[in-house]
Amino acid sequence: MKKSYIKPEGSAVPSREEERGELNAVAEALAKSPRLSRLVRYLAEKYFQGELDQLNEFNIATEVFDRSKKTFDPGVDAIARVEAHRLRKWLREFYRTTGKEHSVQLSIPSGTYVPVFVYQPDESPEPLPEEPPGKQEWRRTSSAVGESAPSQDRLGGRRSEVPAWRTAWGRLYPWLPAALILVAFVVYWAAHSGSAKGSGKVASPSQPPASVQPASPNLAQLPLRIIAGYSGKPQIDSAGAVWGPDQYFHSGGTWTRSASFIARTSDPMLFEQWRTGDFFYDIPLPPGVYELHLYFVTVDNDSDASSTFTVAVNGVRVLQGFDVNSDALGENVADERIFRDISPAQDGYLHLGFTSERGAPALNALEILPGIPHKQLPIRLVTQPTSFTDHDGNIWQPDDYFMNGRTSTQRQKITGSLDPDLFAAERYGHFTYGIPVDTRGRYTLVLHFAEFYHGLDASGPSGTGTRRFRVMCNGVSLLEDFDIFKEAGSLHALTKTFYHLKPTAQGKLNLTFEPIENNATVSGIEVLDESQ
Repeated sequence: MKKSYIKPEGSAVPSREEERGELNAVAEALAKSPRLSRLVRYLAEKYFQGELDQLNEFNIATEVFDRSKKTFDPGVDAIARVEAHRLRKWLREFYRTTGKEHSVQLSIPSGTYVPVFVYQPDESPEPLPEEPPGKQEWRRTSSAVGESAPSQDRLGGRRSEVPAWRTAWGRLYPWLPAALILVAFVVYWAAHSGSAKGSGKVASPSQPPASVQPASPNLAQLPLRIIAGYSGKPQIDSAGAVWGPDQYFHSGGTWTRSASFIARTSDPMLFEQWRTGDFFYDIPLPPGVYELHLYFVTVDNDSDASSTFTVAVNGVRVLQGFDVNSDALGENVADERIFRDISPAQDGYLHLGFTSERGAPALNALEILPGIPHKQLPIRLVTQPTSFTDHDGNIWQPDDYFMNGRTSTQRQKITGSLDPDLFAAERYGHFTYGIPVDTRGRYTLVLHFAEFYHGLDASGPSGTGTRRFRVMCNGVSLLEDFDIFKEAGSLHALTKTFYHLKPTAQGKLNLTFEPIENNATVSGIEVLDESQ
């Protein structure tokens, strides 16, 4: 059933009538998928009733998919996350095909279960390529050296091309006299070999010859967020940031995975596609200091052999013998690596090279942020599904990098803090965080707690010792036999700060929250680079 509305003049968002009409159209189209139909109707019911705080994993599992409220454990049973992922995928396909003429469209952004209704853009970006039937397959889209490799820009509409020097070089190369080629090679070798000698540099095919300088590169829009191997509409993550389709690459191929749960991320859509094989990125950037984030994941693999590759930035190896499975401590576990003090090369491009060692390289996403010289940008997390801005204007990202545990939204009045909304939720149980940092830094960790359940003003048993747990970082104890009620009472903010923490060789602060009596808990996490 097709349903189309006429957008009212000057209207920015759909009306309730339009939203309900689109919901009915989606539910009707889902008639042959009763599980997804029940899910979308439940989400919409809570949305229209204004009960957004009830849209959480526990309620969906128990009220939609009939899991037991007494025994359900989201750390073991991922039914809500899996079905929400299926629904998001179905909605994308629906609006690419049957529902493409709908003026109002429904989405469920990754990292949240809250429905979003928006008017369809006037211009539709290029659709996702059709998936081949059957099992996962490699889909090669290699570009020969010298070809122009068009790609969508980060907003998904306009198309751009790789730098003009590569197209011109590819066309002229076969016709240049051998002597001229030799001279160009000697000039290029002389310009680079001296600085590379003894510095750990490797020759990178992504770096243009020294004699060819792009006159005025079409600079990338910052922050730049790219989903590698992806060619569809821009995606919005749990923090509201826009991720665009793949661009600025040459060589390599693409691979799309089937739906499956990815641990340690609130944004699984970043890990659904790969660029793989030997491939390179040439990203035009204005002069400055940037922070580079690379995102990886491995799939189920029957082989016990490691699969390693090299990552180079402007010809300098930053990851060598890199094994994603080892780095992430398992398959289907999201892995993020952060590099500060990144700058474009003298030609105005940031050159990223991914080359094979004992296996083919694979990248899921990359992010380039304006950086701080010699210091990593702060990481601030709240155990909530949406972002939070504190009284100083700092933005706290939605809960991420966790494994196991549960979340609970208390919405009780917390004293002792200028930002009581920081304590609107908690992650509790037995859980861990693997927070990515640059390996060169030393870090301050700030943990924010409140006792919601145990205490005179709370609903659970009261008294010292009713909740005790330990907190460790990279195996070193930070808090032992920690009792929030004993130190701060109930419904009162409590902050603990730890200094000079050294990351692992994999660039992680691995935090463990281990119960001793009842559940461990935390509401907010800050990681601050101590570099001067």
